[in-house]
Amino acid sequence: MEKDSYIDLFSQKTDEELVKMALEDQDCFLHIIKRYERKLLSYIVRISGFSKEDAEDILQEVFIKTYINLNSFDDQLKFSSWIYRITHNEVINSHRRKKARPQCVLDLDNDFLANLASDMKTDKEVDENYLKKNIGEILGRLNEKHREVLILRFWEDKDYKEISDILKKPMGTVATLISRAKKSFQEELEKESVNL
Repeated sequence: MEKDSYIDLFSQKTDEELVKMALEDQDCFLHIIKRYERKLLSYIVRISGFSKEDAEDILQEVFIKTYINLNSFDDQLKFSSWIYRITHNEVINSHRRKKARPQCVLDLDNDFLANLASDMKTDKEVDENYLKKNIGEILGRLNEKHREVLILRFWEDKDYKEISDILKKPMGTVATLISRAKKSFQEELEKESVNL
């Protein structure tokens, strides 16, 4: 089998199929790593504010813990929710070790802004360029819970069920958190608009 067709075979597998394969052959775990490393690294940087090097260290720990606990994966959950949960916990553990408040470091893309703006009742007078330049600062002023649910919902494009699984909170609580986070973001945005 040629290398490209071998790789294509794995790219067509679901996460759950890859988990089963990795449990039988540890070399298959590499395909899980390849599928998630960029997504999770970006997620770590966005919610933690750590440098890329520190985020890579956390990511390494995430993959180690994922591999060690692969047998305990509950296939009633989505694998992506499970691995994001491990990542979330590892970022929290890292913050505890460093005893630092996370700073929001964002490499903004238009999808995030569009998703957030379409879901919120933002004042049409708010300049999109201003929002692009200052959204990281505005998100950085939100408490960690609010910042994280906005990132999960509007940047990572997770649905309420997935966010519930990641944060280990009931879906009603997730809905309330998202609503409060949007309100806090709106209030911070309005403060900025007044100061313009």
